[in-house]
Amino acid sequence: MSERVIKPVGRGFLFLDSHPAGCARIVRDMAAAVEQRTPGRRTALVIGSSSGYGLATTIAGLARYGVDGIGVSFEKAPTARRTATAGWYRTAETAALAEELGRSWSFVNADAFSDDTKNDVLDRVAAELGGIDHLIYSVAAPRRVDPRNGETYQSALKTIGAPYSTKSLAYEDGEPVLQEVGIDVATDDELAQTVKVMGGEDWARWITALQERDLLKSGFNTVALTYIGSELTGPIYRQGSIGAAKADLEQTALNLAKDGVTAMTSVNGAAVTQASSAIPGIGLYVSILHKVHGLQTPVQQSISLWDQLTGEAPLDLDDEGRIRLDRWELADDVQSAIRTQWESATTTNIAEVADTKWFLAEVRRLYGFDVPGVNYEAETEVDVEWPTKA
Repeated sequence: MSERVIKPVGRGFLFLDSHPAGCARIVRDMAAAVEQRTPGRRTALVIGSSSGYGLATTIAGLARYGVDGIGVSFEKAPTARRTATAGWYRTAETAALAEELGRSWSFVNADAFSDDTKNDVLDRVAAELGGIDHLIYSVAAPRRVDPRNGETYQSALKTIGAPYSTKSLAYEDGEPVLQEVGIDVATDDELAQTVKVMGGEDWARWITALQERDLLKSGFNTVALTYIGSELTGPIYRQGSIGAAKADLEQTALNLAKDGVTAMTSVNGAAVTQASSAIPGIGLYVSILHKVHGLQTPVQQSISLWDQLTGEAPLDLDDEGRIRLDRWELADDVQSAIRTQWESATTTNIAEVADTKWFLAEVRRLYGFDVPGVNYEAETEVDVEWPTKA
């Protein structure tokens, strides 16, 4: 047993420790927001199940349709000096939730890009599930080691064609400040490596591996989660190096479909995640969006995704065959209101034009802090074991 009081210590949007009780409460709150439907015998493999939309999709499928499955993520265990990562604690609580609901879930803590991981996971799929109905691909990683050649690829957050500068939200002693951040142009090599890390190659390899083991059930479908966003963030995101990777992800869906696999990308709306909070301009954009309109939570969007994947609701596809869960965000009136606030934002009025207190609280919630109902003055157990099969 190792109990202690945990405080949020870090720099910028990165914290050194996570709060186990806060992370557990977040999982329970997410599950409580899901209205249950009649469970059916559905199985899923979720790649990237411990955070962001991958976590929300795992919980929504489990709590709404009683989906059985396997989740894959890459998290750090607790040490003598540091707590485990937030995803470690969220996964432990998700496993406990699955057990309470009487569902079968295994969680694998390993590098999803590795062939060894794929072999291990597919062995589990065969033994525990007999095959899968759905594969959700939601991987956000800074680097990837290609198991075929051992080469390491590093993603880059850069523009294409010309440098760009943008307004960006930061905090000094907890107070919001407005900064101007410049982004350099990606080289051809940086662009290619970003696509290797964040594009669709690994997603396709998972599908191929499942096909070779005959583990795709009749009616199988798969989605990779993606984002488009606003014109305000476009030069850095959708028209930048990350956007090139997202375009590759979408092309992969089309290629898989040509091979007879029901594969789509799901365009989710804006959310506060560990990946998005590190992108210049995104924090300001999301905090303004919340101010002028509010956000559909990842769980709300994941409920809609599951309703469509299971056939309970018709697919909401755009002209390129992508599921659109972001129409609320990109509505003309919403984007117009955001642009007005964005253009008027200055260092002196930033706290008025954007929901900056909310955004900082949401970032802290990613690590289990600022969660209502949690006593942060009390000692909490940090040595939480990775879950065995639930």
